[in-house]
Amino acid sequence: MPSPLLHTLIVDDERLARRELRRLLEPHDSVEVVGEAAHADEAEAAIHEHDPNLLLLDVQMPGDSGFDLLERLDAVPHVVFVTAYDEYAIRAFEVNALDYLVKPVEPERLQSALHTVQDRAADMSPRAVATPGPSTGQKSAASREPLTAADQVFVKDGNQCWFVQLADVRLFEAAGNYTRLYFNGEEPLIHRSLSDLEDQLDPGRFFRASRQHILNLRWVEDVTPGPKGKLQATLQDGTEVAFSRRRSRAFRKQMSL
Repeated sequence: MPSPLLHTLIVDDERLARRELRRLLEPHDSVEVVGEAAHADEAEAAIHEHDPNLLLLDVQMPGDSGFDLLERLDAVPHVVFVTAYDEYAIRAFEVNALDYLVKPVEPERLQSALHTVQDRAADMSPRAVATPGPSTGQKSAASREPLTAADQVFVKDGNQCWFVQLADVRLFEAAGNYTRLYFNGEEPLIHRSLSDLEDQLDPGRFFRASRQHILNLRWVEDVTPGPKGKLQATLQDGTEVAFSRRRSRAFRKQMSL
């Protein structure tokens, strides 16, 4: 099987560093450099425009850092950090970056990082955020394509960060203007409302059970009837989630029950 083509965006505030990365990437037929960016704002616009599946990302840049950039994205490409500073390595791997290269980059280390990305890309294809609207620069709910279970998102809660494949998120729970995500033993709280997330999630995979919960249907172990026509779902980890009466009717209709 041929290696997946890596549409690569280079993000670094130093022009010479970007040029050097381009030079090092030239021998790799499986890599296509689709653009460059010198700071987070420029990088975000380039991600909207080019939809890369790999970011070669610096950490320290004027304005927002590389970590800040990831926090601004709804869904993220694969990420390899390329930086002159080794003190961010632990944090980089805490957010599940695929590799961390320290400048000056050695060709062998870059090749190893690319192999790691290609192995991951063969299993999943994370996509970047949808194109922003022409007037406000923000993505409208109507123009955004749903995030599928295969998409990878960046989640930040305080000083902790994760790259999460949506297939691993079993439950979304409302907490005022925040939403709590449940995945892999983690329960971070993000500053997004449940309704906003519902607008972005694939309705064929993620079901709004009530005002409080959205379920990942693949994690539902059992659904049982309750009082007054309401349903109750039991997830694979034993969590029980009650449906509202209206959403119980919608679930029966969707599932032809």
